[in-house]
Amino acid sequence: MAPIRNAAVIFAEVPTGYPEAGKHLKYVQDRTIDLDTVDVQDGIVTKNLVVSIDPYMRGRMRDADKKSYSFEFTLNEPLQNFFVGKIVKSGNTNFPVGQYVYGMGVYEEYTVHPKASTDHLRLLSEAQLKAGLQLTTWVGAAGMPGQTAYHGFYDIGEPKKGDTIFITGASGAVGQIVGQLAKREGLTVIGSAGSDDKVKWLKEELNFDHAFNYKTADVKAELAKFKPLNIYFDNVGGDQLEAALDAADNHARFIECGMISQYNERDAHGIRNLFLVVAKRIKLQGFIVFDKFSDPEFFEGFYSKIPKWIVSGELKIKEDVTKGLEKAPEAIIGIFRGNNFGKAVIQIAEDN
Repeated sequence: MAPIRNAAVIFAEVPTGYPEAGKHLKYVQDRTIDLDTVDVQDGIVTKNLVVSIDPYMRGRMRDADKKSYSFEFTLNEPLQNFFVGKIVKSGNTNFPVGQYVYGMGVYEEYTVHPKASTDHLRLLSEAQLKAGLQLTTWVGAAGMPGQTAYHGFYDIGEPKKGDTIFITGASGAVGQIVGQLAKREGLTVIGSAGSDDKVKWLKEELNFDHAFNYKTADVKAELAKFKPLNIYFDNVGGDQLEAALDAADNHARFIECGMISQYNERDAHGIRNLFLVVAKRIKLQGFIVFDKFSDPEFFEGFYSKIPKWIVSGELKIKEDVTKGLEKAPEAIIGIFRGNNFGKAVIQIAEDN
């Protein structure tokens, strides 16, 4: 077999504000792979089927000398994120050809995974594949974003029946799961989103007790309609974090998952009422779900519940699937402008 195309999305330049397609993120087609001759040794080659888009990727678009909790993207190399792929060549008996894997992958059509990286890949079992979930869901509600929601809500939020929770970015990959977990636990659930369509979905499909468009509503006035907040799940930061601090009850728990409103700003928004953390004895805790990846009990708890609830319809999910790797740069940029409705995913190829 002759070499075949291995197109990719390349990290071409470090952005200072919003990244731009064709400048900072480039789709390139002049790459090839020869599946007959490529040396996998004890590794594998995957045909990549779906790859996730997540807000934390913006933090990886940085200079190498700036340290953070995740590795920076390498200039002139493909982007990386969680993926599902099908094994098309293997030198590892633990990963047979034809099986599907989930884990950290690459924004390209085919990837050679050395043995060291296979230690961080998870085979999708036959039972999991037959359960009825789409492959896109394994990088969404049944993958890292779902794990983020599950860990943040239960381990940091410490929910109690009757609590009131406010979730920003509530229609996104994490927020939609948090809201439904909160409803299961008997909480009053308030959510904000960036369009009327998203707000309607939160109210009518996910049964949020209240939801509003933060772009057109007075956030403080909306929160004042309910009793003080016991839990705040923050995906946005900025003005909404300030409003939540004003609306918080004593001993509230603030789950700091993300602050997407600040990721592309050159001058960060200062929080002007942080003293309320002291006055109200608020627990304000940031977290990174990757810290749980070495905890088998966490994965056992997550995988024994969340996929099953999705299949049964107890958890409803909304995905925003973009078909074609060539469209990935625009789709990635779109999540920072709120263009996506639900979990953003790239479908690289059909599963044949």
